[in-house]
Amino acid sequence: MNAVRRSVGAKAIDMAAPVVNWARKSALWPMTFGLACCAIEMMATGAGRFDIDRFGAGVFRPSPRQSDLIIIAGTVTLKMGPVVRRVYEQMPEPKWAIAMGACASTGGPFDSYSTMQGVDRCIPVDVYIPGCPPRPEALLYGLMRLQDVIMREAPSAYIFESDGTVHRQQEFEDDDGLPASSEPEKVVATV
Repeated sequence: MNAVRRSVGAKAIDMAAPVVNWARKSALWPMTFGLACCAIEMMATGAGRFDIDRFGAGVFRPSPRQSDLIIIAGTVTLKMGPVVRRVYEQMPEPKWAIAMGACASTGGPFDSYSTMQGVDRCIPVDVYIPGCPPRPEALLYGLMRLQDVIMREAPSAYIFESDGTVHRQQEFEDDDGLPASSEPEKVVATV
């Protein structure tokens, strides 16, 4: 009897997955973490000319507890790394991260003792946007690539424990609805 309940529950989750993923991709709540000049381009993306609101991510949140997307824009120093990690851990699941610009992605031109060579050394990054600084169109394109990643997430990508903790496992579905590789997918958004 339990096997029947589990199979019915799994089938219901599989049927609801496209709707849930569509809702997640259509209502992203980004949190800005502007550290350098890329933050100016991120602000321009929210203005009328580029209008990030068309993609469902127009209301930037001031708190990590209210957001599900963090956009790291600028140079991350080694002292700032633990702060970025703490802010990322305060975000509720499901959560995603975008590294905007050369400095956030690879450390940029700053190869010094105090500069972190990419924010992916302290948090998992879903989309990398190259450029110094990247144009607002590149951020919009990166957001669209992230929405593609969200639509392909498997319904069982999140494990909810009895103590209230949530674990994210990178599990994607291919076009046939079958589980694809569980390797973390790195998306580079180039325009």
